[in-house]
Amino acid sequence: MDGRDVTRHARARLEDVARLSGVSAKTVSRVFSDSSKVSPQTQQKVMEAAKRLRFRPNVLARDLRRGGVSSTIAFIIGDIQNPFYFHVAAGIERELSQHGFTMLLATTADSADSEARVVDSLLAQRVRALLLIPVADDQSYLEGERQLGTPIIGVDRPPRDLVADTVVLANRSGMAEAVRSLTALGHRRIGFVSNPSAFHTMDERLEGYREALREVGVTETQCWERVYDDPSVDVQESVRSLLDSPDPPTAIVTGNNRATAGALHELQRRRESIALIGFDDFDLADVLGISVVAYDTLELGRAAARLALDRIEYPDGPTQRIEVPTRLVHRGSGEIPVQV
Repeated sequence: MDGRDVTRHARARLEDVARLSGVSAKTVSRVFSDSSKVSPQTQQKVMEAAKRLRFRPNVLARDLRRGGVSSTIAFIIGDIQNPFYFHVAAGIERELSQHGFTMLLATTADSADSEARVVDSLLAQRVRALLLIPVADDQSYLEGERQLGTPIIGVDRPPRDLVADTVVLANRSGMAEAVRSLTALGHRRIGFVSNPSAFHTMDERLEGYREALREVGVTETQCWERVYDDPSVDVQESVRSLLDSPDPPTAIVTGNNRATAGALHELQRRRESIALIGFDDFDLADVLGISVVAYDTLELGRAAARLALDRIEYPDGPTQRIEVPTRLVHRGSGEIPVQV
């Protein structure tokens, strides 16, 4: 103990603000809920009293009294260390704030076991809508909540066994475009590296990779694929095993920014010049000259928020699926031709 006073004071109540400002509790309530019914002079007295008492209205309780719902929309992300999620969240928050809603952020840490628990804790707060990056294999447990009127929006991945609005990236076509740019340079032995791989996004990207290679007559690709769903598997080691294989690739595409980082580390260690295109842009990719499949992450979030707002306003409308486009950004690493 350092001798400092750690006395805690009770939080001020609406009645305390009324007493200090000399008005009724009902008038204070009106100031915080519909100030147009209160004179400017009274509003000023109430706000000054609230500031002195550090009073904050219980918005959730107020909204529940009005109609059983809040003005808060929940967004559940995966691994909190992944910057992708925060850019998406920023887009959601910006769109919601323009319509008077606030965003409540929670994380599953990409754990399927924790998804339902996190969802339940947020639904218990009577959020107006739920935006979810699905992790578990089955989201049918949300069907009852959807039938009760809570909009459920799948973000980045469609929910499984649940009819819900969804916003995803153009994963398949984006990866196919990247591989086609490599085959146009003469590459046929193209590696695909990804970890994790069990999500819808990776299924689509892998299929786009295979599709583009089939177009040039390459039908057997498993020997150049390093696809794992185990965080303990080091991506750099995966790239190393790929490049040390009997028939190594002349180019590599990666399924996400983490795989790109692992590939860069291994290529730098070997001092090899191999064509590389990563899915997902990342900080310093332009400085390093890394070609990527990029997209507008903020727009992905904004689109998800708009889906939630549309579903709130039109609860019986048709289910929507929005696909945010991708673009291939040429920076040098993906334009290296086959080495003769």
